[in-house]
Amino acid sequence: MPHILIVEDEAAIADTLIFALQGEGFSTTWLSLGQAALDYQRSTPADLLILDIGLPDISGFETCKQLRRFSEVPVMFLSARDGEIDRVVGLEIGADDYVVKPFSPREVAARVKAILKRMAPRAPVEAPAALFQVDIDKFQISYRGQPLSLTRHEFRLLHCLLEQPERVFSREQLLDALGVAADAGYERSIDSHIKSLRAKLRLVAATAEPIQTHRGLGYSYSPGHS
Repeated sequence: MPHILIVEDEAAIADTLIFALQGEGFSTTWLSLGQAALDYQRSTPADLLILDIGLPDISGFETCKQLRRFSEVPVMFLSARDGEIDRVVGLEIGADDYVVKPFSPREVAARVKAILKRMAPRAPVEAPAALFQVDIDKFQISYRGQPLSLTRHEFRLLHCLLEQPERVFSREQLLDALGVAADAGYERSIDSHIKSLRAKLRLVAATAEPIQTHRGLGYSYSPGHS
């Protein structure tokens, strides 16, 4: 039974989430402070965090930043802020979804199920073995024998591309690989993740261009350019 940690300072909102999530078979814990959530996750790791941004002690953004120093647990932000900049910042610091208040508790439960399904380990990539090796359990990809220092989003993007060489993935499809809804307004953040990935690959092979851009379409992995 997946365990969900709800970090929300409004009791009424927490109660509705607990009711909806438990109705879908999840177990839940409710905390109202960001620091308490960090301490809890260190000692009793949950499977997913639902994290309010406006917490009384430290913000949800800061809580997520500190969380990413020791955990890759999926995070869903809750916020009354519906601006694009807040959504983009939330994704770039490591969130998997961003839900604006007021929200449907049933929709949140459905999003939680979708995130956990996408996060389920998949079979390791077997080709091309000579250039890339993928370790799903450790969230590690090596290129030409050298481990890459990747964020969780960079790992999932590169893993998605490696699974199907030469296939062109749209930004929306790559967002789906991150577990983010295509209508959430994050499409351009894919470009910044790809730029960062390319920079890290060039540190290993300066002239190689394994990630190809297809203007107006998206990105692909090309073994012939590796």
